[in-house]
Amino acid sequence: MAQAKIQAKLSEGTCSKFSRTLSMADRAGQLLESLDQLEARVEALREAASAMEQERESILEMIQSLQNSQDMRNICSGEREELTLTANRLMGRTLSVEISVGVIRNPQQEDALRKATSIIDENVKKILDDMDGGRKRLLALHSACVSEAPPVPIDQKFQAIVISCALEDQKKIKRRLETLLRNVQNAERNIKIMDHQKWEEPKANGGQ
Repeated sequence: MAQAKIQAKLSEGTCSKFSRTLSMADRAGQLLESLDQLEARVEALREAASAMEQERESILEMIQSLQNSQDMRNICSGEREELTLTANRLMGRTLSVEISVGVIRNPQQEDALRKATSIIDENVKKILDDMDGGRKRLLALHSACVSEAPPVPIDQKFQAIVISCALEDQKKIKRRLETLLRNVQNAERNIKIMDHQKWEEPKANGGQ
């Protein structure tokens, strides 16, 4: 009789311990599922913020392009002043929107980003002295950031630096170079238009 009671107690303790283990496992599984869902939401949040950051950059670039366009120079001063005020207002409102998506980097990635930024900055300074040469150098840097084989020379040293950067930084470096190239192309176009007009004016005056 006593032996039976002892056996029953042991069985009861084993069942209780087994049930408790299952309950803890279930609870851990639920917590893991919740964390998985939160991780998906965090990634979606970062992607949405990054998209908004790119949209902000795009709007600013478009406003600057309009401000510096040849069309803006070819309208009367009164209309130009009014449009300039509107553009400045839009610029201020856009700049008031602050979006920041932080990037987690290790020391090597920090160093690589610093080197890449320095190289781009140095090339930007040289563009004012030699626009055509500056554009070619920017193309070589941009070629180092694309996967498909570009039809222009690749800056191998810059490519090695960019590969060492964090993935988010690689995307931002590529976008910055694309923006710079568009700005240079627009500037070259405006210079050609202005130069053409300069040669057309004497002809028109001579015809009179």
